[in-house]
Amino acid sequence: MGDLKNKRIITIATTGAWPKKENNPNVPMTPAEISEDIYDCWKAGAAMAHIHMRDDNGNGTMDHNKFRETMELLRTNHPDCDIIINMTTSGDIYATDETRVQHVKELKPEMASYDCGSMNWLNTALFLNTPQFLEMCAKVFDETGTKPEIEAFDPGMIGNAAYYVKKGVLHTPLHFQFCMGCANGIPGSLKNLLFMKETADTLIGKGNYTWSCFGVGHSAMEIMYAAIAMGGNIRVGMEDNVMYSKGKLADSNRQFVERAKRVIEEFGCEVATPDEAREILGLKK
Repeated sequence: MGDLKNKRIITIATTGAWPKKENNPNVPMTPAEISEDIYDCWKAGAAMAHIHMRDDNGNGTMDHNKFRETMELLRTNHPDCDIIINMTTSGDIYATDETRVQHVKELKPEMASYDCGSMNWLNTALFLNTPQFLEMCAKVFDETGTKPEIEAFDPGMIGNAAYYVKKGVLHTPLHFQFCMGCANGIPGSLKNLLFMKETADTLIGKGNYTWSCFGVGHSAMEIMYAAIAMGGNIRVGMEDNVMYSKGKLADSNRQFVERAKRVIEEFGCEVATPDEAREILGLKK
């Protein structure tokens, strides 16, 4: 992979379970809007799309039919789009364990999120990822050929991943998404990103994982610059930030991708294509 060391993967997180149109009118909400947004971001340089669904009231949902409709629209309207699809398994904190993986069983995406621990979510509710769910989820991923994107909101979740590797539930090389600056997670800063990376180096081992990260809110730019300099990959999009800059709402998710591409190239690196990202991550198209 020597020729890929200078490549950086851009993941676009288009929607999330929040925000709504009143927070930013440009957030895609319906399957049609989300599928078109994914295509637009792919044209701008995104190699991966991390996707959530919304119900008819705009709330986060794990409705497998919404995921299916979005994928069918994308493939029908844009058959040339080879972006990697990375589906959430945590788009509704009230969903059952089975509901959280039903769409993975049916659609068999190349990647899906694997939130490797529980936490208080936004000071309002519990985000539960029990040991039983994590073992069941990993088994489903093995059966569908889906690579887990291990979302780590604090160093303890990296420790959980190491435990599941030792137990044979997860398999190296892993792929981490370091989630920085989320309420009740590790704050978003260069110092803390270095700590997350050093923790993974110690517990998982250098060469046994790839990684990406994002920063929520005011930490977004610091985390993006740091990740690119440290050799990591980056996630951007309105799931994590509705503001493009202080006091300025984002016009589109494409706007975030275009900025990430500029920063990567100005640092002297190159943006990975979807197929290059597959090679970096060990995926089979």
